[in-house]
Amino acid sequence: MESAAALAKELRNWTEVIDFYRKASELYMQCDRPQFASDSIAKAARAVEDALPSDAIKLYSDACVLLEDDRKEQLALDLYHAVTNIYVKLEKYTDAVAFLLKLGLAADKCNATNSQCKAYLSAVIVYLYAHDLKQAEKCYNDCSQ
Repeated sequence: MESAAALAKELRNWTEVIDFYRKASELYMQCDRPQFASDSIAKAARAVEDALPSDAIKLYSDACVLLEDDRKEQLALDLYHAVTNIYVKLEKYTDAVAFLLKLGLAADKCNATNSQCKAYLSAVIVYLYAHDLKQAEKCYNDCSQ
């Protein structure tokens, strides 16, 4: 399925790329391999990121959920970064902050204190970039606790 998805990517058939990677993910889940299932969905997201950013966001989110359900939050940290990057490119700053806060919570669960602090600081910076000083201050105060 992943090979078929790679071929569909070469042909720029984005819906088939998503479908094939999702099918691969389903097959991995049937074999009780959630990490591989998540990786497959993340591959789909990376493949369609430029062409279909909203679909990529959904795919990355789904991949994160699979890892969180398997209690492997540390493997989801890069996926949270990817979603945040897409939101920032689309100038959806509130959504970007939401994922940065999720990243902070995931980092907390796996005792990645540096990643947690960076995620919270990034959330404040995104608010500042969006010229929302009130939300930046509120976020800073919430995260400081």
